[in-house]
Formats: sequence, structure tokens, C-alpha cells
Amino acid sequence: MKLKSGAFKLLTVLLTSAIVLTACGSSKNTPAASSGASATTPAVETASATPEPAKDVEITVWDQPNDDDPNKKVQEEIFAAFDAEYPHIKVKREKLDDKYRDKYLVAMAGGVGPDAWHSAAFPDIQKYIANGFVLDLTDRLDAWADKDKMMAATMEAGKKDGKYYGLTYDAYVMTFAYNKKLFKEAGIEKPPATWDEFREVAKKLTDPAKGTYGFNILGLEFADWFFEYFPWQAGGDLTVKNDDGTATLTFTSEPVVQALQFYKDLKWTDKVVQKNVVQSLVDNLKDFAAGKVGMEIGNVDWFTGNGMNIQDIGLMPFPKGPAGKNPGQVGGSYWTINAKTSPEKQDAAWTYITYMASKEVAEKKLQFSADNGAFPGLLQVRTDVDVTKFFANIPADLTAVVAETAADPHLEYFLKERLTPYVVGAVQKILLDEKADPKAELQKAQDLAQKEVVDKYNADVLSAK
Repeated sequence: MKLKSGAFKLLTVLLTSAIVLTACGSSKNTPAASSGASATTPAVETASATPEPAKDVEITVWDQPNDDDPNKKVQEEIFAAFDAEYPHIKVKREKLDDKYRDKYLVAMAGGVGPDAWHSAAFPDIQKYIANGFVLDLTDRLDAWADKDKMMAATMEAGKKDGKYYGLTYDAYVMTFAYNKKLFKEAGIEKPPATWDEFREVAKKLTDPAKGTYGFNILGLEFADWFFEYFPWQAGGDLTVKNDDGTATLTFTSEPVVQALQFYKDLKWTDKVVQKNVVQSLVDNLKDFAAGKVGMEIGNVDWFTGNGMNIQDIGLMPFPKGPAGKNPGQVGGSYWTINAKTSPEKQDAAWTYITYMASKEVAEKKLQFSADNGAFPGLLQVRTDVDVTKFFANIPADLTAVVAETAADPHLEYFLKERLTPYVVGAVQKILLDEKADPKAELQKAQDLAQKEVVDKYNADVLSAK
């Protein structure tokens, strides 16, 4: 699920993770790595000639902040600094609306897409690569002094056949939080590392007399968002994307069944989850912030945004399941350059996006956030940017676990945006009906999803070839 930075409007903060301020990569003086001279690469100086000034070039970039964007002021300062340093690059900046994904597809198909933009979401970029929309950046990245400053895990989703097509704009990773006070009161010295340990710790944290319980389970509208992590821990996934672009449903595979059985055990056998298993995510987060629950999937700013003291929040890697795995769900977006625009515009766009991805810009944004009482994204995509330098109250152990979790990244399951209702239905049935069988419910969900979604999707993919 793509998360955006922003003001602490409750739904935005809670349901989009408030997460990531722009974190980026740099060298604004690095020339584009294309062959030959370009509008942004000065002519080679000889003994008898003075370098000619760079020729003017205009590019269109989709990165203009909306009027209500809390970061608008600092972004405009960054724009002004770029314009002053590169006066030969005339940047026409345009805003994005809520339908930016559809707008981008239409614009690119019509030959009027932006020369650069920063909202190519991790799950979408492979589609843009297949359509020939985005430029291969590999040679430019190899020549860029800051390439090794970018967190490698955040660049992976933008690769195809060993080549890079995106430069990370922002990224987030979902984390597993725990209440340090409740852990201490229960005599728990360290967070659980496996499913078995998780169940035992959750039991110790559950005390009906005090109104506390071990784990906040999500059974309402976004139930599949948090559930998908558990099949990964068991060694599987809910879907498979085939080499030809079609999808195969794997709801009834052993790892998914194991994951849903784990959910059922937490609810009906161990009785370590909240009474109302279909309460909203908003209510789940409020309960955790209020000290009613020991463990919760989420991000630190979700809880501090609900009034929780950051010193009471601990983060831990996801517990390892039967497969001995615990990948973190990552998301975010890339800067991409239009593959169909002119070489001069592509070179200018590269100068622009590497400037916006610089350490200086990332730190300027963090300083602005600190000065204005905002909370930063703990996952910064540049390894040389330290959040704690700007936010002294953030414990170093939190940023360390975020980096550890992001080191083994996993994208959300393929076709999630179309299959959510079917997975959610199976999860809810298990949490509401003690007699429901995980495999049987997953089979029902898979059969329905195959009929209503996947058959048509696969037919459309194959007919387009």
C-alpha cells in the first residue's frame, strides 16, 4: 500500500502510515552518463576553446505539491535552489491528483507524459517498464557518485533483467511494534522471534482483569494488508505472477493455510486478541497507544500520533514462521524518466532527479519537519542520512530495527488491489466463526476470485500479446 508523508490528519496518518519523507540520492554536479554532449553536459574544453554555456532545455515534471501539502514551503525552496543552480533547465512543474496513476497511463500512451515524475509506485513500475514508458537508467546510475549511498533494498523493485529503471524517491517498511511497559510488567525480557514464541508472549501479555491482551489482530477492511505477512513467514504467498504476466491464485497453498490457522489459534485457542476482531484499524491503533495491547503491526508515527510516548514503543522484526522467514513489506515510489522524450530532455531530467535525490535535499526536508513538529519516516532511502541527527528523541534502536526489516523486502501480493475482498472474507470468517475451517474458507475465496477476477484478467493479458 503506497504511503505518503503529510500532516497529521487522522485518516491520512493512520491508514496511509504517514511514513516517508523524501529520502534520496545526490550528486547534482554529476553529468548524465549518456554518450555525446547534451543540453546538461557542457562541451569538452580544449586548449583553444572556452566551453560553451549549456543550451536551454525545458522539461515537464510531475512533482508540484498541492496547496494543502504541509511540506509545500520547503519544497518550493528546493525548487528555487535548483532553478538558480541550473538556469538553463526550465522546469514546468505540474500537480498530481488522486487519479495520478490513470492520468500517467493515458498521458504516456498519448505521447504527452511528463519527462520525469516521482510517483511510479513499487508495484506499478514493472508495468511501465513492459510498456516501454520508462528509461533504462543503468549507465547513468553506474556513473553517479552517489549510487552506493542508496539503500539497495529500495532499488530492487525498479529492476528488470539486471537493469535499473527507477531512482528511489521514497520508501516505507511495515514494522511490528510492542509496548515496552507491558513487556516489563509481564517479565518479558526480549521480543518473540518465532511464531511459537509469539504465542507464548501474547499469552503472558493477556490479562482480562486488567483489560490487556497480547496482539491486535486486523479483521476489518484492510485485513489482507496485515495477513499477507504471515504466509510469507510460512514460505509462500497469496498469488504468483507468471512469466507471461498472468496470475495464479495460491490461497489454498500450505503456507497460506498455515497462516490462517495461526490466526485462528490466536483467536480461539490462545484467546490473546481483542474481543472485537473486526474493529477498525483506527481503533486498534488507539488501543495500542492507550496501553491496552502488547503487540501491534504498524509504524511509530501511527502511535505517537495517538499520544503515545515514543520511549514506550519498541520495534521488533516480524516473528519467523514455519519456513524460518520474516521478510518486511516494503513500498514506496520511484523517480522515472520518460523513455520517449528527447535525449536532451532525458539528460536534463537526470540532472533534476539526482538533485532532488541528494543528501542535501533529504536533510533539508528532515530539518523542516523537525522545525515544524512533524514526524519523520524512519526508513530513509539514503544510507548516509541519519534521522536521529534531526530528531534527538527518537531511540536509535527503532531506526536499527527499521533498517533490519527493510533489508529483506517483499512487495505486496500480486493483484492485491483486485483480490482484497476475497482474502478479507476468508480472514473474517475464521475470526468470527470458531467452527470455520481455514482451508475450506480459502478454497471458497479462491474459487470465487478465480471466477470473478482472475479468469478475465488472464484472458485480457494474453489477448494483448
